[in-house]
Amino acid sequence: MKAIDTNVLVRFLVKDDEKQATTVFNLFKHAEAENNPLVVPLPVVLETLWVLETVYQIPSKEILAVIEELILMPALKFSNQSTIQHFLSLARETKTDLSDILIAAAAKSAGCKAVLTFDKAAARMDFFELL
Repeated sequence: MKAIDTNVLVRFLVKDDEKQATTVFNLFKHAEAENNPLVVPLPVVLETLWVLETVYQIPSKEILAVIEELILMPALKFSNQSTIQHFLSLARETKTDLSDILIAAAAKSAGCKAVLTFDKAAARMDFFELL
């Protein structure tokens, strides 16, 4: 079993480097054909959200739709899939930064009561507490 890094997922999504995008497409095709999905670790999801929002300035709704599509791909296996599903549910209900929503979902999945933060915007979300 192998995992993928953020840059692999981003190349697949934005296709800003044709050669690398083709390499990733073929990698995903092979993983699906071999029934040997590639693992997408939770930190990769977090970094991908951040890159798509800040570097590529893709709207949150589009990013959420992309994550939902990626989850359905047989070539990929998301670690903490229930956390990702919870994140998607929370993200539809709030306009908070997607990365903060994923942090909250991961903390909740780990049994935490709250996420302590200095981020005033994040603290507006129910699960965060401002320090």
